[in-house]
Amino acid sequence: MILNKLKKGLLLFGVTLLFACNYNSNVMLKTGKDYAYDAPPSNESSEYIISASDIIEFKLYTNNGSLLVDFTAIKEQSIAVNSSTSFRYLVEFDGQVKLPVIGRLELKGKTIKEVEALLEEKYEKFYIKPFVQVKVINKRVTVFPGGSSKAQIIPLTNNNMKLLEALGAVGGLTDIAKANKIKLIRGDLKNPKVYLFDLSKLEGIKQTDFVLQANDIIYIEPRTEYVKKIIRDVAPIVSLIASTLTLVLVITNLNKN
Repeated sequence: MILNKLKKGLLLFGVTLLFACNYNSNVMLKTGKDYAYDAPPSNESSEYIISASDIIEFKLYTNNGSLLVDFTAIKEQSIAVNSSTSFRYLVEFDGQVKLPVIGRLELKGKTIKEVEALLEEKYEKFYIKPFVQVKVINKRVTVFPGGSSKAQIIPLTNNNMKLLEALGAVGGLTDIAKANKIKLIRGDLKNPKVYLFDLSKLEGIKQTDFVLQANDIIYIEPRTEYVKKIIRDVAPIVSLIASTLTLVLVITNLNKN
């Protein structure tokens, strides 16, 4: 009688532990079935947009940048290059940048091309036919390729990197990644925009024709490997139950003798 009760108790204990296991504990950024995703970025996002915390590097030349292409003016060009050290400026939280001579300017929300045109216009008051080159040097995205510990931070090496390029930069999706559950999280993390992409079919590529922005998060949801996890989690429990039952049987037989 005692042995039967012990068996039932151990069995109940094992079942309780089994169902208490959280098989989705490693799945991040979950959304409910009825979650309202934002519409994918349109073709309006075909260029990189300056945002707060960007660090811009710009160079200023006169005479429409003639020294950059006039190889007959080698001496002048050498002086210009040596004197044009890379200047870097932070886009502050309010979207403004403090620049020499012209002071503070609102750059947030502008494309690289728009920033260059604006700076040329502002510096025209002080220099003859200014030519400006602008580059954002700290832009990057974070990619979670799905079900692995190989998440990577990818520098946006050009101004027009797109979703497929970022996925290629991390080696593509993992074996257990869901190609139909690719999430892109963008903007203020207190109220982000969340886009969902399905690349399991060729038609899904049509929605990826947009440029990634600094601090975008790309998360590919992994499949849950239930069988493997059940075996992994149940094996120790079964082993414990078997060992306990063996010990009980040995003690019971000794008492009988």
